[in-house]
Amino acid sequence: MFDQEQRTIEAKIRTYCARNDIPLSELKWVPIPFSGEWGISTSFFQTAANESRMGKKVNVPQRAQEIAEQVRGAALSVSKDPVSDASGICRVEAVKGYLNLYFSTTEYACRVIDIVLEQGRDFGRGAPKGERVMVEYAQPNTHHSFHIGHARNAILGETLARIVQFAGFDTVRASYPGDIGLGVVTILWAYQKFYQGQEPAGVHARGQWLLKIYVEATNLLEPKENETPEEKTQRETYDAERRELYRKWDTGDPEVRELWRATRDWSLEELRAIFDMLDIEMDVWFFESEVDEPAKTIVEELIARGIADDERPLGGAVIVKIDEKLGLEKEKYRTNVLLRADGTTLYLTKDLALAKIKFEQYHVDRSIYVVDVRQSMHLQQAFAILKLWGFKQAEKCFHLGYGFVSLPEGAMSARRGVVVLFKDVADQAEQRALAAMGKRTPDMPESERKIIAQQIGLGALKYAMLSVDNNKDIVFNIDEALSFEGHTGPYIQNAYVRANSILKKFQVEKFRPEAQPEGLKVEGSAPASFSLKPATFNFELTPHEIQLIDFISRFSAMVEQAASEYRPLVIANYGYDLANAFHSFYHAVPVLQAESEDVRNARLRLVAAAKQTLANTLWLLGIKAPEVM
Repeated sequence: MFDQEQRTIEAKIRTYCARNDIPLSELKWVPIPFSGEWGISTSFFQTAANESRMGKKVNVPQRAQEIAEQVRGAALSVSKDPVSDASGICRVEAVKGYLNLYFSTTEYACRVIDIVLEQGRDFGRGAPKGERVMVEYAQPNTHHSFHIGHARNAILGETLARIVQFAGFDTVRASYPGDIGLGVVTILWAYQKFYQGQEPAGVHARGQWLLKIYVEATNLLEPKENETPEEKTQRETYDAERRELYRKWDTGDPEVRELWRATRDWSLEELRAIFDMLDIEMDVWFFESEVDEPAKTIVEELIARGIADDERPLGGAVIVKIDEKLGLEKEKYRTNVLLRADGTTLYLTKDLALAKIKFEQYHVDRSIYVVDVRQSMHLQQAFAILKLWGFKQAEKCFHLGYGFVSLPEGAMSARRGVVVLFKDVADQAEQRALAAMGKRTPDMPESERKIIAQQIGLGALKYAMLSVDNNKDIVFNIDEALSFEGHTGPYIQNAYVRANSILKKFQVEKFRPEAQPEGLKVEGSAPASFSLKPATFNFELTPHEIQLIDFISRFSAMVEQAASEYRPLVIANYGYDLANAFHSFYHAVPVLQAESEDVRNARLRLVAAAKQTLANTLWLLGIKAPEVM
């Protein structure tokens, strides 16, 4: 909020340190907890430690305090100049090696609110970072239906993509569905053998039907206890047929390839319909089947460059001894196979081919992989090989792992047909929200109520996935996920609705911050037009006002933190804290019935700023901001 003042102070500190041969370290500012004043602080301990390493005999804590006191003079001379760029700073102190800058409470509150209202949906948006990020997510295998475990991946990935985009990165969304492999061929075999020519009506029905076929085929192909000789013979015959079908696909058999393409399209139609529900729009689609042949070419290149060892002449495979090639004495990445003895590729091989496409064709500087935690070692190995290969982007590849989604009765399994389909849960969420709204909004048209019910239901589901640390497993309980009380998406949405209701009562119809930042279409939103009277906060703020202003002021920092750490949880927790602060303010502080017009105007502007910040936060979480609930 006081960026210009901070830069002015920093420039004075650097000038002072340069003139006095003080080896200044990076100045890292942190907020000072509110105790009557807002402020920021920076430490000089690292600077004192730098002097110690240069050979000076210093007591680091004592020297840090000396430096803080010395630079305080430079900072103070600026802050007391009424025409200075740092005139918003009212007090400067040096305490225990820290330089503390304090702001005028009235000016701080005004500036926070004014900035939010001026910037609107761009409030919190970071400056362009000059780097392109590709977020790879929402990539289930085809020929299956989209279940609640897939939803966690898609929701995490989309939220992260929004965060890094909002933080200033040029962001590319990519999906990499697994569209071939023995599992896919298993469904093709069963369809061809038992269901040839059949096709259920409806996008979601076809996807769910393919999952049913997969479960049936798995039961036919897996060994069973007390299996008779006849049953074993039949099972082995079925398996031979399946593998022959895979061979035909691999050789490009036209009939098999056409069946594969047609059934794959059924899956992709359902996946795109799910993406539409989740407000996900992919920029790039990669497919596992498309990188198989390029991956084999890459293997030959890695052999030629001495990165991979070809043991095929001895009946072995093509391998990479990663630890040895990196010069590591202790085992870390182990030895990996790139090409089997029979010439077939592995997931690792295809991931290398995909990375090459990302870096060379899409000019990606950072690549984020949203993949479950089981693939952690696999991806670390891939990043290490990319480094050996010479790709500088390997240092900025990141695996956003996430834990399993299981049910109260145990783990999900597509092979056993024990899954919770996302569409079923989303439909149930909408119906529950619709029933609850019917009691509260009996006069609302049914068509409008249904749209809002879907926003509330999906908001509940998305937040249930985002409010748990991505590294932790989730036991998905539909009743808990759809609760509209406490740490939930609807609780945050309701804070937005309450802010909106106050502004509507004051008949500030022109004052409509767009419910979503740029990048998402919003029906019914008007451009921001702030017509409330200017206001000052030159009255004693209540604790609830202070808390709300404080949380609003943190939004930009939360965006930067979430983007730098690749942690959607940062925004999920912030959204709850902000909503909680607003609910407390709503119940405790009179706005329309304030004691004076000046106080009322100030509080109306605070409500409007809170509404906008809630809207921007909800957009980052991929959750719609309904006008009423």
